[in-house]
Amino acid sequence: MTNIQTPQILPEVCIGLPQWQHGRWPTTWFGHSKGTSLGRYATQLNSVEGNTTFYHLPTPDTVLTWHKSTPAAFRFTFKFHRSISHEGRLSQNIPMACQQLTLLSSLEEKLGLIMLQLPASFGPAGIAELDTFLAGLPKAIRYAVEVRHLAFFAKGDDEKALNRCLMHHNVNRVIMDTRALFSGPVDCELTAEVRTKKPRVPVNVIATADQPVMRFVGNNDDSDNEACLLPWVAKCHQWRQQGKTCYLFFHRPDNQDAPWLAQQFIRLYNSQFAEHALPLLSFNPEQTDTAQSSLF
Repeated sequence: MTNIQTPQILPEVCIGLPQWQHGRWPTTWFGHSKGTSLGRYATQLNSVEGNTTFYHLPTPDTVLTWHKSTPAAFRFTFKFHRSISHEGRLSQNIPMACQQLTLLSSLEEKLGLIMLQLPASFGPAGIAELDTFLAGLPKAIRYAVEVRHLAFFAKGDDEKALNRCLMHHNVNRVIMDTRALFSGPVDCELTAEVRTKKPRVPVNVIATADQPVMRFVGNNDDSDNEACLLPWVAKCHQWRQQGKTCYLFFHRPDNQDAPWLAQQFIRLYNSQFAEHALPLLSFNPEQTDTAQSSLF
């Protein structure tokens, strides 16, 4: 009698872009779909890096609309407002943070992660403040922290202290990968501009909790992007095998092209791990953007 082994069931991978609408997407991506921009987006991807809350907080009715526009498995990843992360002391901003979390609580299980994006000026001297801040947040919500001070990437005592703090609070460390963005020559004014805005920090790969977060910023060359994506294919699979839920967000210099970068990662992953394949995106069959034709 032959024993038939079924593939191990691995956690889902939350894949998203830094926004859920773009003026070009209706003609190049899912123009055949109906409904709201968020609703169309959520038929293709199961997460989003919601930068909107970093600048402006939504109304309670807007949050309810977001909940109604997305399927049960969709996961939002929002940032704490910049007044919390970039102004004053973190420990004094705990009440504001809790107010924002209360506002977003109507998303219920769709609230995947809340990210605290700290400025480059936030250095090792602030770890005690960060510890106090994280201790004061509701434990039922999952969090991630992004740092940009170079001391936190030097693999010394400062970085170890940061990682210990995050592990103690079961908080994920955001990994920012901009290697592809800074690869090769500057091919247009937009790429040059984006290079001045995105941090160029080392890629120290660590999962301090069970929802590792990777923010990948590509360039306009598929081969550069592939070279930098391939290590993430293996790491993503390893994390899945460890029972972790990966949150992967894909940026391009012009985010009208971000869907194709996400698709590039999915195809690379599926070519290596077909038994645990990720769902491919469905593009508008009438789209004529020949720059992306190599992906089809």
